[in-house]
Amino acid sequence: MSSSVTVQSAKGVRGIGVFTIIAGILMIIAGAVVWFVVSSTLSDEQITVSDDASMMAGQEVAGPFTAYAQADVINQHALEASEGMTYAELDREDPRRDTVMNASFLRASLFTSVVSFGVSALVIGLGVMFVLIGFALVRLGGPKVAAAAAPPGGPAPARTA
Repeated sequence: MSSSVTVQSAKGVRGIGVFTIIAGILMIIAGAVVWFVVSSTLSDEQITVSDDASMMAGQEVAGPFTAYAQADVINQHALEASEGMTYAELDREDPRRDTVMNASFLRASLFTSVVSFGVSALVIGLGVMFVLIGFALVRLGGPKVAAAAAPPGGPAPARTA
């Protein structure tokens, strides 16, 4: 006498898996679109990393590393122009204060783009993880599986003719 065991997956797991895959795909697309928009906007400005930058000198600012390099060199130039003093340290009537203020604004804008690239990369990475988790959930939520079970005393002896 043999018996049959039917294993049924938890209800809704497959649907949650499909939803997770769709959410992951949307996250990947959104992250890529934001990355492209920030990159093309920086490229449209036609900024080139200063020749005296510590890294990426002469390259077009179009990505997170070139934006960071240009922000760093702007800071160096501002500190040189102000003899090492920051905007807050300069006297109100000091003519260098406007230069240091503009440098600060430019650096803040470039750092904002660096953060945008980072958030975009994070969203793309999370999207990939969501897709992988979604596929795992879809597989776990598969159809019913029936398997023959051995009798309680162990498998039946082989029949010989």
